[in-house]
Parts: sequence; C-alpha cells; structure tokens
Amino acid sequence: MRKMSVRVEQWPLHEPFVISRMAPMLHGEVVVVEIEQDGCVGRGECERMDIFEPDYPFDVLADVQSAVAAVEGGISRDVLRELLPSGAPRNAIDCALFELEAKLQQQPAWQMAGFDAAPRSVTTVFTLSLDSAENMGRAAAVQKHRPILKLKLGRSGDLERVRAVRAAAPDTRLVIDANTGWSFAQLCDYLPELAKLGVEMVEQPLAFEEEHLLETITPVLPITADESCIDRTSLAALKGRYQAVNIKLDKTGGMTEALALLKEAQAMGFEVMVGCMIGTSLAMAPALLLAQQARWVDIDGPLLLSEDRSPSLHYRDSVVEPSEGVWG
Repeated sequence: MRKMSVRVEQWPLHEPFVISRMAPMLHGEVVVVEIEQDGCVGRGECERMDIFEPDYPFDVLADVQSAVAAVEGGISRDVLRELLPSGAPRNAIDCALFELEAKLQQQPAWQMAGFDAAPRSVTTVFTLSLDSAENMGRAAAVQKHRPILKLKLGRSGDLERVRAVRAAAPDTRLVIDANTGWSFAQLCDYLPELAKLGVEMVEQPLAFEEEHLLETITPVLPITADESCIDRTSLAALKGRYQAVNIKLDKTGGMTEALALLKEAQAMGFEVMVGCMIGTSLAMAPALLLAQQARWVDIDGPLLLSEDRSPSLHYRDSVVEPSEGVWG
C-alpha cells in the first residue's frame, strides 16, 4: 500500500528576488510530496508558481492534491504523465515516485536514470536580481569572487546594468536572462555590446510573439530558450531559433520527462542549461543529476534562501556537491 502526503512550506529569502515580469518575491513557497511504500519514502518538491506568477496556468497545490488517489492506487510515472501535464505539480509527484522506485529497487537514482557514474560537484551561476545599474554593480562587487554570475535583466537601461556589473566584477563570467523583456530590435542592438562586455550567453530575450524573428539572425552569442522550452514537444519550434535550451524540472514535470528532453535536445544539437526555480536542496538534488551534462548550471536556489532544509546539498560558494540523504 502507498501513502502520499502533501504539504506547503515557506522559506525566507536573503533579500527580495526580482525579475522583469513579476512582482518582487519576498519568500520562496514550495509544495513537498512524500510517497511511502513498503518502508521506503520518495520525496519531491516544486515551487508554488501560481502564487508568484498570476498567469501561471495551474493551481499547483490543488493539482498535486488531485492526484493523491491515483498515486496511492499505484500509478506509474508513465501513467502520471497522462494524468497531469508538464509543469510544477507533476514535478513534485514525479520526483517522489522516481526516488521511491529507486529505493524499492535498491539502486541509486543516478543509476536508474541511466547515467554511467554518480553525480560529481558542479559550478552553479549565482543570480543577481534585477535592480538599478548602481545597485547591481554593488551586488556584483560583493559576489565578484564567484566564477559565474547570472544577471536578471529585461527593462530599460540594461546595457548600463551589464557595464556596472562588469566594472565591479572584471574577472567573473557573465550570463544574462532577460525573461522575455526585450524587443527584437533591442536584442539586435544589444548583442554586439554584450559580446564586448564578455557576456557568454543570453537567456530568453524575446516574448513568444517575436521569437520567430530569431530565425533571421546568426547571433554572436548563444541564445537559450527558457520560457519557450517546456518539454520535448517544444523542441521542433526551437530549432533554428535557439542554440541552447534550459531544462527545468518545474517545466518538464519531473525527472521522467527531463531525462527524455535532455537526450532529445542533445541529439538535435542543442547546448544544454539546467535551471531551477526558488527552492531548497530537495528541488536541486534531482537537477544535479541532469547538470552533469550541462554547459551552464543554474541551481543556486538555496543560495538565495536564508536557510536550507536538512540534510542539504553542500554549497561551497558556487560549487555544489552531492550529499547523502537529500534525494535519490
């Protein structure tokens, strides 16, 4: 017999988290799923995204709770994909089922996922929230010891923001995320200047209505699809527009689809980024498996929190190390 429990948790942030399309986040809010069977427990976590994004298409908590009877009735991860669409609610359940299955089979999750070796440490970006150029420069000065910073952009004055960060952190690698906040004309103007400033990648610069225009340019920097890359069904439309895709478990709906997306994206020639939402180590640990094959890794969620759950992944500045007992 299976038993599934669902709970909501709030996790305080060090400081408000700001991106171009949302109100400032003052805390992280997640839904945690635990599934117990035969003395084994599988766990999963997703962000309660509808609390922060008014246009998010799912009621995360309600959708997770809607699957309790089916999960307790013994459905598989494949059947779960038919029950819930790709998105945050399915992620928490899928990751819990994935870990539970691994434990029942007495094998580590990385092995069940088809990887050749246990996960090793990776270097994650550290994200700077969208703010004035002056304030982002100050934040960059504090974080200039980190190997790579990710800048949240998407409003007027973005080049000034990047210049301020570069002046404050001259030796740090930079990637930027405009969160659909630029026009195509702005992108074309910005790309050469960003390249001169040492930016190495631009994430989701355009809204969906304009992204077809990416087919008309050969960008000087790789452009990564984030909001436009949900699961494998997204890939055909992205070919010829983007050079890389950002795989996030809260978009794919869990490890099952994320692993399939990773394999298909690589086969189609996309570079891979692995990203995250605001969350604890329980949400980052499954992503750490995917991150082993990523060019860019963005699993800094716990670094933005005032505290993490225990046990947790080991974060040494921007180096993320696996830890026993977190997940998998």
